[in-house]
Amino acid sequence: MRGLRMQRVLVTGAAGRIGTVACALLAEHGARVTALSDVAPPAGFPADRVVVGDTRSEADVAAALEGADLVVHLAARPHRTAGTPYEVYTTNVVSTFNVLAQAAGRGIRRAVVAGSINAYGLPQNDHDLIPAYFPIDEHIPRDISDWYSLSKHNDESASRMVWRHWGMDVVTLRFPHVNSAAALAQVAQTHADDPRSGLREAWSYLDTRDAARAIALGLIASTTGAHALFLAARTTSAPYRTEDLLDVFAPDAPRLRRFPGREVPMDLVPSQVLLGFEAHHELELPTLDLPGGLAG
Repeated sequence: MRGLRMQRVLVTGAAGRIGTVACALLAEHGARVTALSDVAPPAGFPADRVVVGDTRSEADVAAALEGADLVVHLAARPHRTAGTPYEVYTTNVVSTFNVLAQAAGRGIRRAVVAGSINAYGLPQNDHDLIPAYFPIDEHIPRDISDWYSLSKHNDESASRMVWRHWGMDVVTLRFPHVNSAAALAQVAQTHADDPRSGLREAWSYLDTRDAARAIALGLIASTTGAHALFLAARTTSAPYRTEDLLDVFAPDAPRLRRFPGREVPMDLVPSQVLLGFEAHHELELPTLDLPGGLAG
């Protein structure tokens, strides 16, 4: 990733789960990292410049953007329960608009934004819904019933506006559940015991190390415009055959193709083509028959 060498990269939400790993990877590839966080990062944090501030603040973001060549915007309330509905929604949409608009207004040409699979609305939906078809892709119909999903949907609209108005290229990464290998192993156990719980996210997941690499690839990609891309590991977080899972838990949802073994029923081609991204870290799970008790 030679294109990162000596580039000043602002990372918002730098002290978070993904931000910490992303800052380390960017620094490893020669980037000069400015970390913007609402809490002071620990000693030894992989950034040569740290700004403690609020991504909703014009002044704090302006200070953090000084000298920046590229932007990674990760700061957000990460779930519908991470505050009141007002706090979750306003924090996310104001932060994204503030960071992107100021960056673009300064002439910065590229940003990567942490989006979410929730932008299509189903994972945290209040109603008993299943995806309209599989694999989940960029054209999947949306059904949004919560403020977090609405915020991530509107973040994508803000990214398109910024590109159209200022011409800044923006890559939004629609992350699935992202976590460490140990935490993902616990998710896999949950989906082994209760496979239905992973249906609306297509049993997708991503290791934080792969999330960081996707961010770096987004910064050096040759794409133009505003793109929102699904990405995930190539296999599911359930130890059962994908076709068996869909037969039982989504029998009426059309399948646009077949899914051999534990292949994740999500369209990963755009992230492969536009970013050159494929996950390197996958759960080591057996491929088992779906137990009759679970199927029933």
